[in-house]
Amino acid sequence: MTLPDTAVDPTGADRTFQVDLRGLVELLSHHLYSSPRVYLRELMQNAVDALTARHGLEPAVPAGAFGIRLYADGSVVRVEDDGVGLTEADVHTFLATIGRSSKRAEGIAEQRGDFIGQFGIGLLSCFLVADEIHVLSRSARTPDAPAVEWCGRGDGSYTVRTLPASARPRPGTTVTLTPRADAAEWTRPAQVHALARHFGSLLRHPLTFDDGTGGPGASVNPETAPWARTYPTPGARSRALAAYGADVFGFTPLDTIELDLPAVGLKGIACVLPETVPAGRRHGHRVHVKGMLLSEQAEEILPEWAFFVRCVVDAESLRPTASRESLYEDDTLAAVRDALADRLRTWIARAAASDPDLLARFLQAHHLAVKSLAVHDDEILRMLLPWLPFETTDGHATLDEFARTHRTVLVTSSVEEFRQVAAIASAAGLGVVNGGYTYDRELVHRLPEIRPEAVVADLDPATLTAHLDPVDRETELAAASYLALARDALAVFDCDVALRTFQPASAPALLVDSREARHERTRSQLAREQEGGVWGDILGALRQEAPRAQLILNQLNPLVRTAVTIDEPELARTSAEALYGQAAMLSRRPLRPAESSLINRSFLDLLAHALRKDS
Repeated sequence: MTLPDTAVDPTGADRTFQVDLRGLVELLSHHLYSSPRVYLRELMQNAVDALTARHGLEPAVPAGAFGIRLYADGSVVRVEDDGVGLTEADVHTFLATIGRSSKRAEGIAEQRGDFIGQFGIGLLSCFLVADEIHVLSRSARTPDAPAVEWCGRGDGSYTVRTLPASARPRPGTTVTLTPRADAAEWTRPAQVHALARHFGSLLRHPLTFDDGTGGPGASVNPETAPWARTYPTPGARSRALAAYGADVFGFTPLDTIELDLPAVGLKGIACVLPETVPAGRRHGHRVHVKGMLLSEQAEEILPEWAFFVRCVVDAESLRPTASRESLYEDDTLAAVRDALADRLRTWIARAAASDPDLLARFLQAHHLAVKSLAVHDDEILRMLLPWLPFETTDGHATLDEFARTHRTVLVTSSVEEFRQVAAIASAAGLGVVNGGYTYDRELVHRLPEIRPEAVVADLDPATLTAHLDPVDRETELAAASYLALARDALAVFDCDVALRTFQPASAPALLVDSREARHERTRSQLAREQEGGVWGDILGALRQEAPRAQLILNQLNPLVRTAVTIDEPELARTSAEALYGQAAMLSRRPLRPAESSLINRSFLDLLAHALRKDS
């Protein structure tokens, strides 16, 4: 956009902006539209809106009597409709004034909900592929209306001519483009046909395409939407919808869910994905507005937890953004999102009640999505919590199976804590669930709401160590010297050392150390380092008595039985450090730099000791 003059006008008269049309088209191509291909969608949309207005003038005429015809032979692209057409005044008002929409015309403004376009700038998108736009139109409002020709150019100039009615015998509009050489990618006949099918396959008006080879025009949308057809049986309907979903999305749905919201004129299907979707990954959905494709990536149509489906819908009352490539976030869209979420909940409930095989296949692929829903939806929680799989000391099992075997269900707060204790807890007969994954700990704690007889508790180190058998007094006394050296060696890690017996005997040591305890020890250390300063006072006020880590040595393990008899102090300290490092690595938690250094040092020291002994 350019201003005519920056000099001060002494008269103070109002001035109007002047528009640099090339600059405006550049702005549209880089910041409003995603691709030059939208030019055809905009022309088709204008044609559909013109047909809608024509039907408003002649409601007795069947809607299928009027249609849209596309032509592309490589040298021109033409879009012709039997719509309401334009008068000469309309042409000056709406084609020559940027930002004005013919849908604001008198008698049509109150019907704007019947039209796809709302912004009156669609025709400018044609300048993305052509330097000249030729429009020939004849109004249906006046029986003997003349034809009007408008020719607009990319430099911002245009001409208007009034022609005899014979120049266009029937009311309607024809838009002709002569493509630029650099736009051949979007204006070849095959591409125009493909774009017409892409954008207009669900349009309610007849849409045909002619490639100029002399054959009859091919129908672009020969059938209505699959959900609008009638079928001989429910099974036939279900198979047809699944086939349509497979054709649109490229996968065979696990099931299809019909969507029907009469309040906003929305119909369509949700296709349940047959395979697991990575957590947090959201698929886009195909959204049509009054039959015209708006977006293939409309994430906003469903809530975040519904990433196990992909939808294709056609709606009457959803509002597009200015680019008409996404949906405007307003109260209507929010209500539609909530209503569609209810439809998905109803489908899950129906599967749980009447189709256990479908439910099992669904949960196997999408248990994470259901868990995220169950956290916030009590009805889904009651229906599905017993059937959801969890990682447990009995392997992957449902809570219903696990609670029947273990009256007290223990749950860890992290994955690393579960991995630390799983083998030992299983051998001790404890029932432990891995609560470290998203939603799992919260859901396990709600198990008593479904099974009142179940007891759920957080696993703490004291619970586990209480199930480890003590060694006899003679064995403990014999190992006292070694244990003292081990405690001294591991004091830097705030780690105590104890000797117990537990299964499996192949495990030499167990490191019991919670994430919270490590954080508290780190905070305490910072407080000591900052003592006397402001941060030291703050950290000191937050300080709690954190339990020390525990390295529990297994007397049943042959290596440990040999280690506790070592009488050489340095070798005893090195062996204790090596046992600590091995237990820390088995916990699979991130190692601190000091622990990594200890593991390397103890390994080299033990290797050096072995070499000295052999020499």
